[in-house]
Amino acid sequence: MSAPPPPPTLVQPPTGSKPGPPKRRRLWWHRLVLGLWYRPVEVMDEARDRSAWSAAVLLCLVSGALGIVSVDAFRKQWALDQQLALQLAAIAEAGVLVASLALGVVTHAIARTIGGNGRFEPTVSLFVVLFWVTDLPRLALATWLPHNSTLVQAVAWTTWGFGYLLAILLIRGQHHLSTLKAAVAVAVQMLASLALLKLGPVR
Repeated sequence: MSAPPPPPTLVQPPTGSKPGPPKRRRLWWHRLVLGLWYRPVEVMDEARDRSAWSAAVLLCLVSGALGIVSVDAFRKQWALDQQLALQLAAIAEAGVLVASLALGVVTHAIARTIGGNGRFEPTVSLFVVLFWVTDLPRLALATWLPHNSTLVQAVAWTTWGFGYLLAILLIRGQHHLSTLKAAVAVAVQMLASLALLKLGPVR
């Protein structure tokens, strides 16, 4: 008579049990933000079907702060009344959050309209993340240099093109659309950002 099998342990699974799917490691926000620059395809594939609200909110706040500091009107108000300047900055930050969310929602809605099947939270939060990640270099330069300087304009065009490419890859992967349809889904939002944020006056 054979001996009974040993009881299951943390190392040895029960006899006859099927191994479960490998557990996905947590995608920390700093890996997401930095990875979009040097391994974007791998990061977006890893981030598929995941929401990234913490990283999206953090980037909105940081980008909004950089944009506010670069405005001459804020600097003048800061010299006159710091408390009022901070109140205006808080209102502007809230506006950045709302506008960023609206961009992501519109992108998701258009993608679903033209045949996409992606989920709401991953699409919106990841779109906001890549939108501001690619705009950070321009915002950082605009705090020190005039908005119409050659360097700022060159960085604006370069980062906008890179952001548009990432947005296409994101929507194509999240919503299982063709590259052309994904480009259409993000075209209006990216053109609006080019006109209003990247190439608009920062005074």
